[in-house]
Amino acid sequence: MMNKFKILSLALVATTIANAQDLEPAKKAIDAEQFEKAKSLLKSLIQAKPTNGKAAFLLGTVYLKQNIADSAKIAFQKGLSGSEGARFNTIGLAQIDLDTDNKVAAQAKFDMVTKELKKKDIEEYVYIARAYMNSDKPDYKSAITVLNKAATLNPTDAQVQLALGDAYYGDKNQNDSYVAYRNAYQSDNTLIRAKMQLGVLLKGAKAYTEAVKAYNEVIAINPNYGPVYRELAETHYLWGNNVPKSYEENIKKALGFYEKYLTLTDYSITSRMRHADFLILAKDYKALELEANTMKELDGVNPRILRYLGYSAYENGNVDIALKSLQDYTANPSNKIIARDYLYLGQAKIKKGVSADGKSVDPIQLESGIADLKKGIEMEPLAVNELNEVGKKLYEMKLFGAAAAVFEIATSNPESKNYLIDNFYLGNAIYYNSTFQGAKVDKVQLQKGDIAYGNVITASPATQEAYIFRARINKLMENDEMIAKYYQQYVDVVSKKWESSLLDANKVLDDIKVLELYKGTLKDANFEIYKAELDKVKPKLIESYNNIAAVYANTNKAKAIEYFNKTLALDPTNEYAQSSIKSLK
Repeated sequence: MMNKFKILSLALVATTIANAQDLEPAKKAIDAEQFEKAKSLLKSLIQAKPTNGKAAFLLGTVYLKQNIADSAKIAFQKGLSGSEGARFNTIGLAQIDLDTDNKVAAQAKFDMVTKELKKKDIEEYVYIARAYMNSDKPDYKSAITVLNKAATLNPTDAQVQLALGDAYYGDKNQNDSYVAYRNAYQSDNTLIRAKMQLGVLLKGAKAYTEAVKAYNEVIAINPNYGPVYRELAETHYLWGNNVPKSYEENIKKALGFYEKYLTLTDYSITSRMRHADFLILAKDYKALELEANTMKELDGVNPRILRYLGYSAYENGNVDIALKSLQDYTANPSNKIIARDYLYLGQAKIKKGVSADGKSVDPIQLESGIADLKKGIEMEPLAVNELNEVGKKLYEMKLFGAAAAVFEIATSNPESKNYLIDNFYLGNAIYYNSTFQGAKVDKVQLQKGDIAYGNVITASPATQEAYIFRARINKLMENDEMIAKYYQQYVDVVSKKWESSLLDANKVLDDIKVLELYKGTLKDANFEIYKAELDKVKPKLIESYNNIAAVYANTNKAKAIEYFNKTLALDPTNEYAQSSIKSLK
């Protein structure tokens, strides 16, 4: 009996080793992002041995990577009845719970798995951590907690260290991430992803030259490792965006490397979609349209293709196709809608509403489009960064009401990189929209413009135009006190800048004396140096002096005359100043 037991035990060990070896090609295919190949291998294993729960789990994991949750759930549920590795499928189902924001159910499943684990059972901890990281709302801190427990049990396990590197990277802890990736590669130098991730860290630190060098070291080891070319593509994309003068060169390289990535992975719908996502980043909408139509022929039922059709159609001027595609996509709540979907849908509606002569926007389309833009910003507040170009296009078309509506959303988040300029555009759009012939005075809108200019002044006190436009907008509101205040502030900020420029010039040109511009004593100086600058500000100074004087005319005649004389110092023939002084005297 004892001999028989030993024989059975050895047979069980041999079977376990054989199963692990059978799974290795599929695991390597998953790591190489060859998902169709991995699925084919795993389906063959499951067909040969339906009780292989680990194979079912890996198959479900691939489906999750491809955003096919229904197929993933079926695979996991079948895997639960497997005789080997069944509990891994409980981890897979827990990730689906996390994706649906059911954290309680996910935790119950994780607890069910961990209470049965022995000291040697490290892999389960790794997959639990990856479930936290790969869920739609990643929880990197929970992943780190799980992995630290696994590292206590086996600190040299390469997969534990690789996962720790990913978790720390997701948690924005560059130093610990580097240590973990280094440890993973030192523990297993065949784990090429760990070496590649050291380059990813350099990419994140904007050390693009060093990142490319690191990727090239990976290529020297294995020139057929597809993911490294994807990282090269993304690195060159970021490089081009951070160094604008190199944009064209780097984007060209990025697109080339992404094509290389596709040839080494597969041309499946999933890979094509990832490529399409990159084309959006690279703003290659012609290529995106071709890719979207190819995907439509390959898999006409995949709803995400509508996103790519919508984006590319909008950018390529096919607004009707854009509208239909994006409306169909966002109408289904089961689709994974992102902020950009609503941003494009909103833009498409507004563009559709623009009249043939480009002089007006249909108010119904505008209202609906603005509502969609707001939905996008609610989903992703920093998506306001995308609205600057949208608003500017409308502003340049002199569709100021529509532009104001867009810029009002754009300025809703002070963290926006365009916050200052968007506030200035908002104020201007409201001002110009209020000065059209026949335009009604809308004090609510004008007050928004006043606040927008105030935001500009607070952030950048030297911005001259903000003061004069703030004065003009208060003039539309007939707010005398504020009219005088902001015109005076414009005069003050211009005077300060002018005096500073004169002083700087005197350091270089000894023969130039400080000009007393506002006292009318323009003498003994090389005025041509400053004439161009004066020509720009002179009309606005005259406007300021005349309006300040007009405010004082009702309360302080002497002060009013003083300011009208300032106008005459700059323009002795100014009729308004001349006639006003006569009437005041």
